[in-house]
Amino acid sequence: MSRVAAIILVGVVLAQVTLCENQLRSITFKEPAQRPVTGSLRVDLFGQQELADVPHFIPPDEIATHSHKSPYIAAGLSLAVPGAGQFYTERYWEAAAFLAADVVAWVLAYHYDQKGDKQTDFFQNYADAHWSVIDYAQYAETNLVPLISDPNNRTFRWRIAGTEGLAPWHQVNWGELNRMERAIGLLTDDAGRYYSHTLPLHGEQQYYELIGKYGQFNQGWDDRPPTYQYLDPVTARFTYYSIERGKANSYYNTASTWVTVAIINHVVNSVYAGLSAGWYNKAHAEMGLQSVPGENGFTNVPVLKLRWDF
Repeated sequence: MSRVAAIILVGVVLAQVTLCENQLRSITFKEPAQRPVTGSLRVDLFGQQELADVPHFIPPDEIATHSHKSPYIAAGLSLAVPGAGQFYTERYWEAAAFLAADVVAWVLAYHYDQKGDKQTDFFQNYADAHWSVIDYAQYAETNLVPLISDPNNRTFRWRIAGTEGLAPWHQVNWGELNRMERAIGLLTDDAGRYYSHTLPLHGEQQYYELIGKYGQFNQGWDDRPPTYQYLDPVTARFTYYSIERGKANSYYNTASTWVTVAIINHVVNSVYAGLSAGWYNKAHAEMGLQSVPGENGFTNVPVLKLRWDF
């Protein structure tokens, strides 16, 4: 309990005691023999018959019991919808806070996922406009295939006849292209292997990743130099494309982070809701007015009831 709450509570209790003392001064009690001690402060202080005659007095055995909150229900509600468990246990400000946090997390996750989708469309369209599998394969066949030592393994029918005019990826026999890449990959020089990867089919995620990641695909870009060694600097378009593709990945990573935050919020809120239900069942506080007999009739006195169950 915070210091402010403790000070308020002490103030209310002191006010209650002061008011009760003022009322006691004006009450005429019956003879002690007629008022046996019952153990109830209200009855023993204010008298028995006097309180029995008060129309607003509710005997202890008729007071409604405090409702019970199930920790399992509270936890389940918050696991499904953060804040629902706190609403169930009547902690309304906490319910609003947890629900707001969940909404913010999902909104941000959706926002960055959409940014990732837009950025993906952008860099894929850029690649389709500026990178050609035909140019890439033609350079390999012209400059690298002759280096293969086995003359019987220098023929690769990667170009599909009669497909001129179609998009570059529709003009290529991908099986033959990959076979040529694997054969070139066996070549080595002081820098290592010439080709380390085979090109996936156009449209696949790996297709768009590899052409902007490994230098072997440099000659597919339309600003390629006439010749290229495996460790030469890549072209400006290659570099720009890699940066733009990286932005999309960053947006998706941020979206995933917010999804993780939302999931953690569900779990933490579920545990906290279960604990809140337990606290609700143990701690009870009621505040109201109690009619007590006075010199000129009955007076309403503020009453604060506190109870902690163990």
